[in-house]
Amino acid sequence: MYPQLIPLIFFSIAAAFTPGPNNIIGSYSGFNFGIKKSLPLILGVTFGYTILITLAAGGLNIIFNIYPILKTTIKILGSVFLIYLAYKISFQNQVQAKIIKNPVKFLDTFLFQFVNPKGVFAAITSISLFVELGESYVFHSLVVIAVSFFCAVTSITSWCLLGKFLRRFAENKKFIQRFNYAMSFSLIVCVILIYLKI
Repeated sequence: MYPQLIPLIFFSIAAAFTPGPNNIIGSYSGFNFGIKKSLPLILGVTFGYTILITLAAGGLNIIFNIYPILKTTIKILGSVFLIYLAYKISFQNQVQAKIIKNPVKFLDTFLFQFVNPKGVFAAITSISLFVELGESYVFHSLVVIAVSFFCAVTSITSWCLLGKFLRRFAENKKFIQRFNYAMSFSLIVCVILIYLKI
């Protein structure tokens, strides 16, 4: 029996469901493209984060402690990508949205997990807090990975559904443009918070 299951679940829910780059992009995608066309994004986030936390369990957190410059590199790369994405979302109009099949493809969101500061530090924190060294290390790691996978897929799907739900109230161009501006602004806020907290 895993002794810290309840704290792990609460931590994973907080890390997964609170507003962050993945969830904001998911909401934007659900709003502009619907759930079906957002499936590559959902899968990319889910499997990308699951592999990230698996790597963290495999010793990535030790590497970060030895080479702290990697944390700074990830923070900078992630921030640049988020600013670019905010720009792209902000200046996309309704006509463009109909042409583009999906704002972010599976590979894009999959790879983004490895430079997403919130995700990287959530993964490292999960392993540091909830996996004990010793003979139970593998079992504890598997529990953390399983809970993280479930929270990741539930969270990103929920945020896409939220975007899809809001779409029902948005059939005019002004509302769509304002929503896209709001999502773009939220990403910029995420970047600012990354530099204030990390």
